[in-house]
Amino acid sequence: MRGDITRQDTEAIVNAANSSLLGGGGVDGAIHRAGGPQILEECKKIRALQGECPTGEAVITIGGNLPARYVIHTVGPVWYGGHNEAALLRSAYCNSLQLAREKGIKSIAFPSISTGAYGYPIEQAASIAVAAVREFADNHDLPGLIRFVLFSDRDLSVYRDAWNEAGELS
Repeated sequence: MRGDITRQDTEAIVNAANSSLLGGGGVDGAIHRAGGPQILEECKKIRALQGECPTGEAVITIGGNLPARYVIHTVGPVWYGGHNEAALLRSAYCNSLQLAREKGIKSIAFPSISTGAYGYPIEQAASIAVAAVREFADNHDLPGLIRFVLFSDRDLSVYRDAWNEAGELS
């Protein structure tokens, strides 16, 4: 769907975070602003325990002032022209879904990870995202609702095309 991820009524939303977990621009900044200081405080605690979050990995915090109860922070890859970025992007989606499953989360909303400031070509990213989510959903009961929330009409169109193409291949 096209919309604002910070307004989703899913149990969890996914943050396209940077490795510092301390907020940033784009989706990351919007989630930290809308969620309030509780999210940042939990991110600081996670950093104190484990350091920065590696690319492709995910951690979870409360949702603070967001409608979502939880925020799953995942670090997508910066686009460098196709040098292992696809595997790292897939891991970001899969690790977020696995963390949600482990926490018993029933519904989750994803942004388009790595396609903003990190420069990942959206057509390629959408195909990876859709394939990862479909495969996970085919093999697990939770989360039962997995939603992509896209910022623009163009992004929504690209994800719809990727979804339709993946459906033809299944």
